[in-house]
Amino acid sequence: MDLIDPRVSDYLLAHCTPADDLLRQLAEETRAATGGAAGMQISHDEGEFLTMLVRLVGARRAVEVGVFTGYSSLCIARGLPADGHLLACDVSEEWTSIARRYWALAGVADRVELRLAPALETLRSLPVEPEVDFAFIDADKIGYPDYYEELVPRLRPGGLIVLDNVLRGGGVLDESTRDASDIAMRRMNDIVVTDKRVDSVMLPVRDGVTLARKR
Repeated sequence: MDLIDPRVSDYLLAHCTPADDLLRQLAEETRAATGGAAGMQISHDEGEFLTMLVRLVGARRAVEVGVFTGYSSLCIARGLPADGHLLACDVSEEWTSIARRYWALAGVADRVELRLAPALETLRSLPVEPEVDFAFIDADKIGYPDYYEELVPRLRPGGLIVLDNVLRGGGVLDESTRDASDIAMRRMNDIVVTDKRVDSVMLPVRDGVTLARKR
């Protein structure tokens, strides 16, 4: 399913704050280094959306599940204050080595703590107190429900969880699908909309983005 007409995509990108040289370089290096996997990187307009959300929430403590080469974490870190902290969870030393370089080049490396381990283990090791202001989930789709359940209790009232790829290219609409990620995401979407702990909205941003705000 073509969720966004290419002409609309070009228009969106032309009408948001443009990417600076560093973000353009990161996007280009990601395409060159990762080949077909480069599709896992968020688009620039979504990156600007994340930066704006972090600033609007007034976040100081953020969590990211799924780093890849660091585009989204760089956008999140740029939205944090100088003394802010982003816990970035991933399992790939190869891809996050690119992220580390760009965090340093952007001057935000001191705000980012990278933990290379299964994200569920990292999240479960955190204090249970509601201290997280902002969280972004963009990793293996089957793990989304577990990541969400670990993050919601740790989110402070008014804090925000952002879930990416909630439409799965339209796969969540196909009740006959046998794709495990589509099935997991459909379950995730049902969990959020019935969760009395949050207020939520699903937006047709790129491959679908859900915002869940802790009550």
